[in-house]
Amino acid sequence: MLKIQVNGVHYVVGDDILKYVTKKITKLEKYIPKHARSSAHVEVFLKEFDTRGKKQCTCEAVMHLPNDMFAIEETTINIYAAVDIVEAKLKNQLRRYKQKNSNKSKTMRLIRAFKRKP
Repeated sequence: MLKIQVNGVHYVVGDDILKYVTKKITKLEKYIPKHARSSAHVEVFLKEFDTRGKKQCTCEAVMHLPNDMFAIEETTINIYAAVDIVEAKLKNQLRRYKQKNSNKSKTMRLIRAFKRKP
């Protein structure tokens, strides 16, 4: 089970955004390798600030996995759009992590390495 912690920095996290973030991040659980699912957890920080009179919203996600950590940050004018972009970036990072740490890919790399040797 993926543990998710959502915090607001200068932003009040309501029930609707909490449900939205939880729904988006839990979808990523299928990209986490099975051995890492029990110890994986995600911290999401939602920030809101004004820049030159315009409202800016930032979503920062830090995912902790065994032997690795991903930190993704995105700033847009809409908090929901920022969450969507962070989710897409985390998905790409998790695909690379799973490819690098799966037993099948390690086995295939070893087999190719032994085939090349004369």
